[in-house]
Amino acid sequence: MTPALRRAFHIAAFSWYGFVVQSIYAKDGEELPPGIFVYGGPWKYLTFLNLLLQMTFFGLAAVSDLQPGKKAASSLSRCKDLLFSVFAFPVGMFVVLLFWSIFAYDRELVYPADIDTFFPPWMNHAMHTLVLPVLLGEVLLQPHTYPQNRHALAALGVVGLAYLSWIIWVYVSVGIWVYPLLGLFSAAGLGGFFFFNMTVVTLLYLLGDKLNSHIWNKDKAQ
Repeated sequence: MTPALRRAFHIAAFSWYGFVVQSIYAKDGEELPPGIFVYGGPWKYLTFLNLLLQMTFFGLAAVSDLQPGKKAASSLSRCKDLLFSVFAFPVGMFVVLLFWSIFAYDRELVYPADIDTFFPPWMNHAMHTLVLPVLLGEVLLQPHTYPQNRHALAALGVVGLAYLSWIIWVYVSVGIWVYPLLGLFSAAGLGGFFFFNMTVVTLLYLLGDKLNSHIWNKDKAQ
């Protein structure tokens, strides 16, 4: 893909995510179903945090595209690659796969039906569906430099524990689980569910690494 088309893709993706984030954030203050934006607003939802993550990545990518060719290895470019490989790809894919898996089983556990009154179908798909093809487009668009696996997985683990601590804090503070599904688990079950989720995210990180290497014929030292 030519540099011009790559820049257009990154700018379009950044603009799209900016629009979606603004549309969701504008709902704060409306008369929503009980508990949706109580304590922490949309900031307690992994879906919303993922949208911010995607928007940040594509914003950095758009800025990086404007750099002269000789600056391709700049700190901004390295930061962009790190953000995509370790966080944007695995977390974005995780949000899509986990959401629709639970939704197919029992939507009330993750996205109760009464939410449809406030979030139209296009917004649901913007949050939980279109993330996947946009990420795959980025994989095909340009190669990314991946860090050593142990460093990447350590960073993912820290971020995962931070989010778990955040949602537990929300529950302790207001007595409402961020997602109804979490209320079905005991303390041990919650730990097991978290471990399962981190395993899935790890596998998605490794998938991104393999796709990047396969498509662009890149070798990475472990």
